[in-house]
Amino acid sequence: MGIVSWLVLGLIAGIIAKVLLPGRDPGGIVGTTLIGIVGSFIGGWLSTKILHRPIPKDFGEPSMWIASIAGALVLLIAYRLLFGNSRERR
Repeated sequence: MGIVSWLVLGLIAGIIAKVLLPGRDPGGIVGTTLIGIVGSFIGGWLSTKILHRPIPKDFGEPSMWIASIAGALVLLIAYRLLFGNSRERR
């Protein structure tokens, strides 16, 4: 997979994670893309280390999408636990 594919996968995984966990998080397309990309790496790492299932290199492989979305969800939950709702209105 090339860099553009990782960016597209990260963007889509980040958007899906934000849809599943709505709220005030680092916003915008850049924040969503970064959460998705880092989440993709976290999901791939967790999949290979904990589940002993390597992530295939095919862009359309469902296990890669599931791992990427799960990683983005883990990242969003960790962000909320660490920083709470830091953008709350006063």
